[in-house]
Amino acid sequence: MSVRIQPTSQVDDTAELGDGTTVWDLAQIREQARLGRSCIIGRGAYVGPGVRIGDNVKLQNYALVYEPAVLGDGVFVGPAVVLTNDFYPRSVDPEGKQKRGGDWEPVGVEVSEGASLGARSVCVAPVRVGRWALVAAGAVVTRDVPDFALVAGVPARRIGWVGRAGVKLLERDGEPGVWECPSTGVLHDEKDGALFERG
Repeated sequence: MSVRIQPTSQVDDTAELGDGTTVWDLAQIREQARLGRSCIIGRGAYVGPGVRIGDNVKLQNYALVYEPAVLGDGVFVGPAVVLTNDFYPRSVDPEGKQKRGGDWEPVGVEVSEGASLGARSVCVAPVRVGRWALVAAGAVVTRDVPDFALVAGVPARRIGWVGRAGVKLLERDGEPGVWECPSTGVLHDEKDGALFERG
């Protein structure tokens, strides 16, 4: 395997790209970023300095992943998604002087294994999106998302549960707190606001 980089993209010499990774037109990958194996970086996507991305991650067109974000294996980031990094964004300080890199402290978004962020959703750092969670298109995530949660809205709120297939889980008749994936048949148990996949 090898890395495929389109000539119109910009990949810093200090960035690390794993085997089988593809970087499409006009994408930018900044210094010290580290991408795993078999990632796909879509047209016009941005990966900030020092960002860490696992294996088999897809960043769709014009996704913006600002440092110090961390994306686990198998994460999907939809078109035009934004992962912010400044909880108190200002162009200038209180005296009107323009802020530079050292004048503020970036905070990151963590997206855990298998999670998906729908098109044009925004994650306002600092937040963690749990394993296999699904953020609906256009949602604005302002607080942590539990594993397997389906969240939607502005601000995003949990509206259900999803399994590894991304399909909304159904509660089993006569078994409160037991959720089943209609696609795979895998069972999950809900306890104290969290969902656990059965072994």
